[in-house]
Order: sequence, then structure tokens, then C-alpha cells
Amino acid sequence: MTQRRMAVIVPSVLLSLGALAVAAPAAGDEAKQSAAGVPAPEAADSAQRERRVVDAVERSARTLRSTDPEGSLKDLGALGRMVGDARVVGLGEATHGSRDFFRMKHKVFRYLVEEKGFRTFSLELPWSSGLRIDAYVLRGEGNLEDIAREEFQGSYRIWNNQDYRDLIEWMRDHNRRHPDDPVRFMGDDMGYAGPELYDRVTDYVARAHPRLRARVAELYRGLAPTTDADAYSRRYLELPQAERADRAERTRKVLELLRRQPPGSGAARQEHAWAVQHARAVHQLAQGFSYDVTDEDQVVRMMRYRDQVMAENVAWWHRRTGDRILLSAHNTHVSYDAFDARYPRTQGAFLRDTLGEDYVSVGSSFHQGAFKAFGTDDNVMRTYRVDAARPGSNEHTLDKVRRRDYVLDMRTAPAAARAWLDEPRVTRNIGAGWPDPMTYEIALGEAHDILVHLHDVEATDYLGTP
Repeated sequence: MTQRRMAVIVPSVLLSLGALAVAAPAAGDEAKQSAAGVPAPEAADSAQRERRVVDAVERSARTLRSTDPEGSLKDLGALGRMVGDARVVGLGEATHGSRDFFRMKHKVFRYLVEEKGFRTFSLELPWSSGLRIDAYVLRGEGNLEDIAREEFQGSYRIWNNQDYRDLIEWMRDHNRRHPDDPVRFMGDDMGYAGPELYDRVTDYVARAHPRLRARVAELYRGLAPTTDADAYSRRYLELPQAERADRAERTRKVLELLRRQPPGSGAARQEHAWAVQHARAVHQLAQGFSYDVTDEDQVVRMMRYRDQVMAENVAWWHRRTGDRILLSAHNTHVSYDAFDARYPRTQGAFLRDTLGEDYVSVGSSFHQGAFKAFGTDDNVMRTYRVDAARPGSNEHTLDKVRRRDYVLDMRTAPAAARAWLDEPRVTRNIGAGWPDPMTYEIALGEAHDILVHLHDVEATDYLGTP
């Protein structure tokens, strides 16, 4: 694979390029198999087992009456009890481009803020982009339309949709009404480091450690972006691998220089901690993009590093701010189980290692519907639609439950449901790009603690260019 080709693929992979699994037989194929001699008792046993599973799920599922973030929150009381005292809740999505998943996350965050004391929303977005949005929701700095246009670029442009704009505006309105108890926004990803991030580090060094100013300036020379985020990321990955490795070594040296400085006390200690974290975010970009993107094994290592970084950034924010956090990402990342070979260890697994039971994973599934995604062949954003889930898939059985939309605590479900949920089977896992030939077999009970199942989803309203 050419380096130029990988330079196009890798930024897209940064946002969970999931796939619609198509391995399950169509109804017509099932009929052919039966005619070919599948024993009738075996088929009857399978149907009876499915009925027992559906009955068990129905007994423990709790109805989700709406995904409308402006509506009543009473139907989320059960989810609140399931979450319990967790400090970080990972809330996944089965597609990166469906309105109903985004609206559901907005509603859940509103509930967690108002009823459970959560104060930070974390998104699969670069650290520096999150800082700009955080400044907007905290103090009204900047214009949201400009911020979204400038930060939601490249593979992150899927976030430039009306549903996330609505969530961010709700956060800003909340902070106008509660200036002494604000909510915050953080980006936990490594795919870009904006010029203001370098400025934060160098400005801190000039104030607190002026003797290091020239050294840090030299190490950072030529690294800060001078183009838009999309062009910067694409061109970065087209650089020779040796040059990218050298950049990572330079950013590592800055990080180590800052780490070795005495942190001081009080406000100085706080300022030092944030400066080190900003330098760490700069290094995360350089280190992540230092892998040999012409080597598929190296790309897999890059993806593992990325999930580790996202988990570390969330854990750092929790320790530093004390906030309870709703972590929004694709199912692939909030999961405990690495069911995608391109992601050998997930953000959710790293967070469970760090936080133990203070981390809870909530996955999402859907029966049918539409989503936005960019074409894996031409990178153009479109609306795609998939039909009802096929027999043999997780979603086909889950959708037989009489509730249209519901929340299920898979840890406490009846034994028949738990046993079924712990078996891998074909599952939709649609990321930012489409189509993707991969087929996923996921054991939902191994991947997550809780499941939100939606019967039907529609595509989000994308606000960027096609």
C-alpha cells in the first residue's frame, strides 16, 4: 500500500470505520437451508431458545420513551440506577452519523447533570479542539459556528451536525444560568494539535521558566499548524516516517523538560499541571503520527496507542477537575472487548484498568435506519440507509422485545438473557466511513455493562460541506 494511500486512510480510521455485518443469511437463504435438510427439531429448539431470551430481556428492560433532549427525563431514572456511583460513563453509538444516537446522548447528559452531578462531556475530538469548545461553554468565548467550522475537519467533520451544536448550546445556556456550577467540555483524542496548544505551552514557559524559553522554542520550531486542521493532518502523514519520528522525539523532550520542573504550590501548581498536559497532548499527536503508516501492523499499533491516549486524557481530566464525566464515543471505543482487529485494546478496557468499577460502559444498538458517513472510496459525505436486522444477528433478537426503545442492564438480566448476551454473533458496527467489508461478531454482554436499543434511527443533519 502506498504512503499516499495510507495518508488518506489513517485519518478516517481515527473515527472507528465500522461496518454493517452481512454474514447472517437472508430470509430466502434460510428457507433454502431448511429445504436442504436442516433438522426440524434443531430449528424448533433454536426458536424456543430465542423466545426464552426475548422473554428474559422483556422482564428486565426499561422503556426509553423518547430520545428528545428537551423532553421529560423520567424514563432515564432506571439508567441512573444502573450507572450508580460510577465516575465515568462511556456512552457508545452504533453509527457515527445517526441523529437519534446524538440526541439520546444529549438527553442522557442532561439527566446526568441534573440528577447525578455529572459536569463534563467528553468527545472523540482532539484535546485542543475541546479546549476551544470548553472556553465557549464556560465563558462564551468565540462563535460556535466558527469554532465548529475550524475544528470539526477531516475525519472529525462528522461532528459538525445540528445535534452536537444543540448539545453545546445547551451547555452554554446551562452555564449562563449556573455560573458558579458550570458544565465543561473536553476532547480526549490525539488526531490534531492546534496552534493555540503550542502557544499555551510556550507562554507558560516564558512566564514560569524563562531560562527554558529558547530551548522549547527551538524544539517546537516548525511544528505548529499554519494551515487548516484537515490540510495539516493530511500533509503531516505524507512526511517521511523518519521526519515524523524526529518530531515525536522533539515533542517528547519538551514534555520531559516541563515534567522535571518544580510544580510549586497553589495556583502555580495548578498552572504547571495544565501546561504539562498541554505539552502531553502535543506529544500525543506527534507520537501517534510517528508510526509507519505504510505498514498495516504499525497502523494497528497506532490505533492501540490512540485508545490508550484517549483513556489517559479522560482519567487525567477526572483527577484534575474531580468531575464525573460522560464519555461519548463509538461502541468500539467505550467497549471492554476488542472485537475489531484494528483496535487491539480499547479505551474502555484502559479505563477499567485505571478506574475499576468507577467506569461503566453503555453500548448502543439499532434495528434499522439511516446515518451519515463519508464514502470509503471518495471521502464524500452521504446519507446511507440499512434495512431491518437479519435473523441470526444480535439486533434481530433484541428488536423482538415489545418495547420499541429500551435500556437493559446486561449485568443483572435473567440468566437466559445473560448467557445469550455473552455469545458472539453478527452485529452492526458502523463508523465514520461506509462501506466497510468487515464483519463483526460481538458478545454484547462482554463488551458493555448496559445496552440502549433503538428500533429505528435517522441520519443527523450535517452542517459542513459534502
